[in-house]
Amino acid sequence: MPEPPPTERILALDSSLSRCSAAVVRGDAVLAERRQDGLRQGQAALLPAMVRDVLAEAGLAVADVDLIAVTVGPGSFTGIRAGLALAHGLALAAGRPLAAVSVGEALAGAVPACGRVLWAAIDSRRGRVFIERDGTVAAWMLDALPSPPGPVALAGDAAGLVAAYLAARGCDVLLTDARLPEPLHVARAARSRAEGGLPARAAQPLYVDPPEARLPAGGLRPAPIGESRL
Repeated sequence: MPEPPPTERILALDSSLSRCSAAVVRGDAVLAERRQDGLRQGQAALLPAMVRDVLAEAGLAVADVDLIAVTVGPGSFTGIRAGLALAHGLALAAGRPLAAVSVGEALAGAVPACGRVLWAAIDSRRGRVFIERDGTVAAWMLDALPSPPGPVALAGDAAGLVAAYLAARGCDVLLTDARLPEPLHVARAARSRAEGGLPARAAQPLYVDPPEARLPAGGLRPAPIGESRL
């Protein structure tokens, strides 16, 4: 079986949590980057402009990149959809491959090897936390968190809260500095996936909870019968 082509230039997108970012990464160097923290909405309007700016700064068109990387969750329902919609559109229009990266996979790149299992703890904003561990994701109430079988390292935007709960039980916990995905680590995880270092993952939302939006009781209104003319 032939080896996959190298993935030197990567366009990395992330809008899964409270950071919206886009970057062009080549190897281990970030050629151009835009980010804005503290967001819970507005990613769909902000991210395309970031992509435009980082491509222009790097002197590239979308068709010049080797891979488009995007985070797929767990995280914000709206942010995940915004990032994936843009990534799919760019990949389709430019004929570029697309690689999905979970938040936990991106955060893992920021955590030095420490001989501990990594748990990515993400704020669900519903009184619970998402825990990504061993390739699986589940939602937990804080007082019902499972106890790790051994020493654990915690990353993610809810890592501090989860670390406090586990430490109170006497668990061996290491709180890392990794809170939000960095574009370089998104790109590295995507490169590893594209080159076979990580198992395949569909470029689809990694949802844990059902969407907050609800259809009207009577369903969606029917499509118009035809054009109206004045």
